[in-house]
Amino acid sequence: MSRLYSLLLRTACFTLALIGSAAAQDYPSKPVRVLVPFSPGGFNDIVGRIISAQLTERLGKQFVVDNKPGAGGVIAGQMLVSSPKDGHTLMIVSLAITVNPYFYKMPYDPVQDYAPVAILASAPNVLSVNNKVPANSLRELIALAKAKPGDLRYASAGTGTFMHLGPELFKLMAGVNILHVPFRGAGPAMIDVMGGDTQMTFASVPSTITHVRSGKLRALGTGGVKRSFALPDVPTIAEGGVPGYEFGNWIGLVAPAGTPAPIVAKLHEALTAAQNSPELKASFDREGADVVRMSSAQFGAFIASELARWGKVVKDAGLKPE
Repeated sequence: MSRLYSLLLRTACFTLALIGSAAAQDYPSKPVRVLVPFSPGGFNDIVGRIISAQLTERLGKQFVVDNKPGAGGVIAGQMLVSSPKDGHTLMIVSLAITVNPYFYKMPYDPVQDYAPVAILASAPNVLSVNNKVPANSLRELIALAKAKPGDLRYASAGTGTFMHLGPELFKLMAGVNILHVPFRGAGPAMIDVMGGDTQMTFASVPSTITHVRSGKLRALGTGGVKRSFALPDVPTIAEGGVPGYEFGNWIGLVAPAGTPAPIVAKLHEALTAAQNSPELKASFDREGADVVRMSSAQFGAFIASELARWGKVVKDAGLKPE
């Protein structure tokens, strides 16, 4: 009986492999929906659109960005895991997916229910303020925050997002009290800061750089270990008065768990080719983002390690759902 069971199991696995391989040859057979868990204008959205254009060109079918903001990305994640496991619904992910379980009641598991495809890019955060804030340096901003505790407000893309954790880390390390105002995405948050209702934001370089160059926001510091090549005149936050501060975001692509491995491999191969292209590098350079490369398996292990890392940070900082 055990030999028969083993034979049947091997036969089933072989059959599934053949089906997956055949599906990959025809993939994509129709337009592919690329879910972005946040509003237009943020790092997730910018990278999602750049990558979707590259995949459209390389795989011969339209890859269409579909912004589905809400609950720090949980709404889009639920849509992904409920979709067919055929590679025609994908999702842009970021650091937020490894933090959400500590802020929201999750209807899915970001490790078990996602099939990691590839990590795509990374970028540090930028502390920027609107032109009404009477601070022209990070030290002046810290002094202002200490003189008026609780008066300054920062806008984020939502509770548990990159734009929430970065300033919370800043609060701890700089010893200041600034208030959190969450929005449904980086785009609305940036608009609020530029309008003057909130005073500052800790968004990524790609989300911020256009507004800094136009003079609508004033960048006071970046969260990288070294200065951003896109904002070379802006000191790091560590240089500017908070020694040891370092914070950045990463962006990747996932499919629902159960997507055939040959389809995941085909997507990864196309993305690797895109990452090696001068066109994509030029696009990322304009946005202040860096290309990041991992195998699909390495990306899956990275997600799991980030989940453990940020769980400790959330606990140690005493952060709670808002």
